[in-house]
Amino acid sequence: MNSNNVLIKMEDLTKTYQVGETQVRALRGISYEIRKGDLLAIMGPSGSGKSTLMNIIGCLDKPTNGRYFLDGKEVSTYNKNQLAGIRNSKIGFVFQTFNLLARTTALENTELPLLYSNTPTREAKKLAMKALAQVGLEGRELHKSNQMSGGERQRVAIARALVNSPSLILADEPTGNLDTKTGNEIMDVFKRLNQKNGITVILVTHDPEVSAIAEKKMHIRDGLIESLE
Repeated sequence: MNSNNVLIKMEDLTKTYQVGETQVRALRGISYEIRKGDLLAIMGPSGSGKSTLMNIIGCLDKPTNGRYFLDGKEVSTYNKNQLAGIRNSKIGFVFQTFNLLARTTALENTELPLLYSNTPTREAKKLAMKALAQVGLEGRELHKSNQMSGGERQRVAIARALVNSPSLILADEPTGNLDTKTGNEIMDVFKRLNQKNGITVILVTHDPEVSAIAEKKMHIRDGLIESLE
């Protein structure tokens, strides 16, 4: 495999939590490579370790042991400030609960990550308008989040994840609060962003319908990779 095509490299990742006097081994040795442009679903039952793995991939947490590389950099050695910088510049997050600011417009919600990178106001607005158009919300920029349907709010969340031109979009149960039809529409948005824009997308889910759009699937159980498709 051409190393230039590898976006993520995990080498024997483990994560152990101390809960009272008990040690919980959430990850027991995960090794895997994700290529640029992959559409991967990480699946597993509750308690399997998939959320822990997502937090490490998203630079929200660090492994207890093992090495994690993102874009060729060993980010598992980074401190909190360095990890925050990586999250803001390289990773777009989409969550089940949308995490939008209430009574705030689609445009303002989408611009939010750009405030942290000190992007000039005019440039931020331009980038946010472009991101909203990419997810099919052209003309809805000034609608407030409490005036939008669940599907529209999730599209705003995806636009916000896109606005910094990330290397990776990480989506955690992105259709969990949506009905089947709307969920399928959101999956189509991810698929289009992956196929047309070449963005690497990782879906963390327990839902087989969500994982059906993924070209690659990783099944996790008891902190280990159970199978790969």
